[in-house]
Amino acid sequence: MSHPPTPAGLPDELRRRLGVSDAVVIGLGSMIGAGIFVALAPAARAAGSGLLTGLALAAVVAYCNATSSARLAALYPASGGTYVYGRERLGEFWGYLAGWSFVVGKTASCAAMALTVGSYVWPGQAHAVAVAAVVALTAVNYTGVQKSALLTRVVVAVVLAMLAVVVVTSLTSGAADAGRLGAGADATFGGVLQAAGLLFFAFAGYARIATLGEEVRDPARTIPRAVPIALGITLVVYALVAVAVLSVLGPQQLGAAVAPLSDAAKAAGADWLVPVVRVGAAVAAVGSLLALILGVSRTTLAMARDRHLPHALAAVHPKFRVPHRAELVVGAVVATVAATTDVRGAIGFSSFGVLAYYAVANASALTLTSAEGRPARIIPLAGLAGCLLLAFALPPASVVTGAAVLAAGVAVYGVRRALASRGA
Repeated sequence: MSHPPTPAGLPDELRRRLGVSDAVVIGLGSMIGAGIFVALAPAARAAGSGLLTGLALAAVVAYCNATSSARLAALYPASGGTYVYGRERLGEFWGYLAGWSFVVGKTASCAAMALTVGSYVWPGQAHAVAVAAVVALTAVNYTGVQKSALLTRVVVAVVLAMLAVVVVTSLTSGAADAGRLGAGADATFGGVLQAAGLLFFAFAGYARIATLGEEVRDPARTIPRAVPIALGITLVVYALVAVAVLSVLGPQQLGAAVAPLSDAAKAAGADWLVPVVRVGAAVAAVGSLLALILGVSRTTLAMARDRHLPHALAAVHPKFRVPHRAELVVGAVVATVAATTDVRGAIGFSSFGVLAYYAVANASALTLTSAEGRPARIIPLAGLAGCLLLAFALPPASVVTGAAVLAAGVAVYGVRRALASRGA
């Protein structure tokens, strides 16, 4: 059944305020955030000397996903991203499964980012700081998406400047050695795949651009332009950071690092840079958390409109034109998880959920016709295969937990359909 976007003028319509530069900045804020601070070490442990190969593989899958998502977002410029695309192109169940994967996986990511803020700002009170960060950023999102875009612009500028200093300092130090790039444990095929799956955690933010489809001006033009620009900038930044850190630490030392960029600064003899990195990491985590809460609340809005979630969450604030109830509920859930759980292992779980989400996006893109702007068929095919391959190459605990959560979502869907059929 078709579900067209909410017609203009209705009370629950979101306001289209974001241009190309705003959309690019929101995408960058989602990707060039805490992911680069937390994903490099576990990826290096998995891949050893194959870390850069894993990064390249994650980038290829991300490119395919971004291309498929951008074409679909231009055709369906409504909040919800792949939840909407799966519903329209493959059927209600696949849209629901994508939405469930996204909301659950990204809620875990939100908690992980909040705890990253806490661990850098005040390690002894990481949980308390995490909760405070969630409350503050939920309030920012509540007052309007333009303020969110403005704050994200500041965060991106600060983080890029800090990463540039780390890269230059590392590569020009006496400790830099190009031979370290390939030193360490021999890479295995499975290790490279696992590293790619873990690094995908740091690439997945471009979905935020698509989930803001109802708040972007001229979405058919803006979204297809913003997604590849944001992804391209991120790929260049990640590659430079990975090469710089590997050049001073090597794969083995990087794999054992708790704070890779801080360790790289120390190894380069730039102890003065360590507190700068700590501040930059905290700011980056704030940027990621801001964009994550923004994206999860919009997918929650879309699912609530279709009553897959409580319909009350579909309300849009009459003044700020944001899904205020969805934002408050998402903020409350994330704050609870951040206050009670150690989510350092959430990277793998989050990656599993998001890879499932993009598998649905690529399958949806395969159904597009040439007139609808279908990309070259190899792109969604490679994206679909890549998502499934990387998802099941993740650490076993992440695969088991992720599969169990998806199964729970399917069970909820089945119960709801059964109850609906009885009431019909």
